Amino acid sequence: MSEFKGVTVVKKANVFFGGGVTSRTVLFEDGTKKTLGIMQPGEYEFTTKDAEIMEILAGDLDVLLPGADDWKPFKGGDAFNVLANSSFKLKVKTLSDYCCSFLTAPQG
Repeated sequence: MSEFKGVTVVKKANVFFGGGVTSRTVLFEDGTKKTLGIMQPGEYEFTTKDAEIMEILAGDLDVLLPGADDWKPFKGGDAFNVLANSSFKLKVKTLSDYCCSFLTAPQG
């Protein structure tokens, strides 16, 4: 899906790591949430509350997923899942565009 229709976009940016990672929150009518963002080259560690699917829209990075011993390469067109209440590490090699889908039960 290259675009979202009928959504609410939160204007205030989510800014992490001194601006190395930024995103905007997109809210859907069924209560689901996604963020669309950009990651500058660098190394980052994120913790999760909810399970997530990270879609890499463009860029090149390595990911160390929870419980893994080896870094895995990801590039534009790839995606990975992250469990709830865990953490994962990123080594972003080139400017990377991403979409994060939060896997929580819809509110309603």
